[in-house]
Amino acid sequence: MDNLSHSVAGLAVGELLHRALPQEQGTDNQSVRHRLLLLTCWAASNFPDLDLVLTPLLPAPLGYLLHHRGHTHTLLYAIPQALLLWAIIYMAWPAARKLLGESATARKGMFGALSIGFTLHLAMDFLNSYGIHPFHPFDSRWLYGDMVFILEPVFWIAFGVPLAMMVQPLALRILLIALLVGAPLYFTTQAFLSWWSFAFLLLLAVLAGILQERAGDRGKRGLAAALCLGLAFIGAQGFASGRAEQVVAGILHKEEPENQVMDVALTSFPSNPLCWAFVSIQENEVAGTYTLRRGLLSLAPGLMPVDQCPPSLRRGDFPDDATPDIAFQSWEEDHLDTLRLLKEGNCHFEAWLRFARAPSISDADASDLRFGADRKGNFTTLDFAGFENEPCPRYVPRWDFPRGDLLGER
Repeated sequence: MDNLSHSVAGLAVGELLHRALPQEQGTDNQSVRHRLLLLTCWAASNFPDLDLVLTPLLPAPLGYLLHHRGHTHTLLYAIPQALLLWAIIYMAWPAARKLLGESATARKGMFGALSIGFTLHLAMDFLNSYGIHPFHPFDSRWLYGDMVFILEPVFWIAFGVPLAMMVQPLALRILLIALLVGAPLYFTTQAFLSWWSFAFLLLLAVLAGILQERAGDRGKRGLAAALCLGLAFIGAQGFASGRAEQVVAGILHKEEPENQVMDVALTSFPSNPLCWAFVSIQENEVAGTYTLRRGLLSLAPGLMPVDQCPPSLRRGDFPDDATPDIAFQSWEEDHLDTLRLLKEGNCHFEAWLRFARAPSISDADASDLRFGADRKGNFTTLDFAGFENEPCPRYVPRWDFPRGDLLGER
């Protein structure tokens, strides 16, 4: 997820945790604990993304693909990260150090903020199609939620508006709410969001603001409602994602019964459970080929035909033969032997395959089709021919191959 979503979710949980705990003795201690839990939960909700400092360990684009959402995004390695964050705060903040030494409640609160913050980061990153492997080294498979867009305004509004309502200077409160609502409005004018989605977000902002206003200075109902709204949205997206996968797989099986559908990678449109972009992966072991198809799907073509889905996220030309429910934008067929021989003969390509879920290959380069058909604009594109005479890269994480099925490994 984007770091704004991580931040507002972490701050909301930190605030809710503070309000749920018994008050500290003394106004100063209460204020320190408040700031401590907010800072800790916010930092823990963003800390794993510091793995970007590891990207120079491998040549581009492998460093980003294999080290971002890598070891720091696992449950095991969350433990030393939490200890490091605790140590930094403990050493750098004398007032917090004093409070933690005196108050068992503050220690419990900080432990909760650390635990929830890191777990929240992994859970939110799981929601989209990029994926994580949280159980490494015991299970190094990539897990994909395929249900929430990587930039999701619902989280900005649901968590951000209640937080903004707590800001005391009225002018600053108004400014923060204007920014939280203004950002989706701008994206709507740029055709990334539908106007129906913006209307829903505006209604959500009003509801979140009213609930928080009624909750008061110590009430928890506003923040609890924000969490429930976020979970309800995730549940709706998860249901829609499952349905979208069934629809796409059913259409492909009907049109190409000789090909087995191995996977359907789904990307939702932001704040819109009806519109989905997909990349399907099909295998024909007898013919020795696999097929990749990119397209768009509407789950409710009567309400929102596929050609009405926000155009700025279509990633390619819109086909003339599209139906109201589905539009196939591209089709390509590659040979399984080519994929497998490249894996065995090019160690940089082998490393790249530890990330690629929809491997599209040409004579000299390869791209993960999840992130666009334009190889030049696709951040996953690997010029594997240019690495043929280069020494094999070190520090390649041992993630399982997302397309082990096409490689004959399962």
